[in-house]
Amino acid sequence: MKKLLSGGLVFLAGVVSPVALCPQQAHTAPAPDYRKDARFEALSKFFGDCPAQDYLEVFLEAADDYDLDWRLLPSLSYVETTGGKAARNNNYFGWDSGNAQFSSPEAGIQEVAYRLANSDLYRAKNVDGILATYNPNPSYAATVKSLMRRIAPVQ
Repeated sequence: MKKLLSGGLVFLAGVVSPVALCPQQAHTAPAPDYRKDARFEALSKFFGDCPAQDYLEVFLEAADDYDLDWRLLPSLSYVETTGGKAARNNNYFGWDSGNAQFSSPEAGIQEVAYRLANSDLYRAKNVDGILATYNPNPSYAATVKSLMRRIAPVQ
């Protein structure tokens, strides 16, 4: 009886969710090719020989995913760790006073972007509000915004 009942449940799940039976029918939009994006070239010039150079697409994807100014994350990374040169534990942002540990630089970029967009501390703030929360020293915000302009002029 158990065998018959569990077989029926599997059949029912297949009827309710045909995608489970035919995964090739699921459609997803292809990931953008950021290498053809003008922002990619601007970040490449900005980072030069910094380790962050290897993650340009991740920076752009995170900014797009979380609706952040695309210049913000790279600028924070540069101020905090010189684009990864002084990063410890894949923490390119000095997150949590440099104590945060991430499984990879990509994971760190995505996590920091997610937090800047969704944390109660940062959510719904403009760049000035984010920077004032990230580091309340007024010269910090001025430095980050100067780097943002160096990457690309105000849009």
